[in-house]
Amino acid sequence: MNEVLSGWQAVLYGTLATIVTGLASGVGAIPVLVFREVPDKVLDALLGFAAGVMLAATAFSLLVPAIDLGGVWVASLGIVFGALLLSHADRVIPHLHFIAGPEGPTSTLRRIWLLILAITIHNFPEGMAVGVSFGSGRLSTAITLAIAIGLQNIPEGLAVALPLIREGYSPKHSIFYATLSGMAEPLAGFLGAAAVTLVKPLVPVAMGFAAGAMLYVISEEIIPETHRKGYARIGTTGLLAGFIVMMVLDNLFH
Repeated sequence: MNEVLSGWQAVLYGTLATIVTGLASGVGAIPVLVFREVPDKVLDALLGFAAGVMLAATAFSLLVPAIDLGGVWVASLGIVFGALLLSHADRVIPHLHFIAGPEGPTSTLRRIWLLILAITIHNFPEGMAVGVSFGSGRLSTAITLAIAIGLQNIPEGLAVALPLIREGYSPKHSIFYATLSGMAEPLAGFLGAAAVTLVKPLVPVAMGFAAGAMLYVISEEIIPETHRKGYARIGTTGLLAGFIVMMVLDNLFH
């Protein structure tokens, strides 16, 4: 699948793809209609799987093309900028993780909105990664990355909905808020695709930027989340499984 996208196609496909990946968060929350609880070790395995998929997607679908297009130093510069931006956002935007607790400045916002802000901070670079990949014109790479982000959004959606159920929200409201948490991705996808379509030299640094932001999320949030309840080995097994699945998918599409 070596089709090359034109400018408007890249923006359109990037936006549509990130709408689908964002909605995957809502799909992942659907089990709360039946189950009010999921064992912690199962959730940690699923989150580990999500981390593994993200890690492989970052390596194969973002950094390898970034290095091919711009060289290792351009890709490295992008990684640094992406990680710094996410680190800064973590400090200046009030948000809440149900296990890690509140981060950023104090706020009078309701807990649900602080949770959604936390997920939004982390979903934005994922949407941007997909948009930039479509904007680069490499259709096969972009589709592979979109599949990866959609896959990892499913357990993340469940991880959003379950704590809401415990806090007394109805299953329908929990699914709604889990879906809403993924809706930063279409905006980021549109911006990423449009930016690199208009300014082609931005492609390698933008890919590195998205990779750096995603690596920050994996290391700062997702992996520690899978280790906090004593199921580190299960989370690690999930990560390895997710990495292999994504590596195989990437190889199949190329």
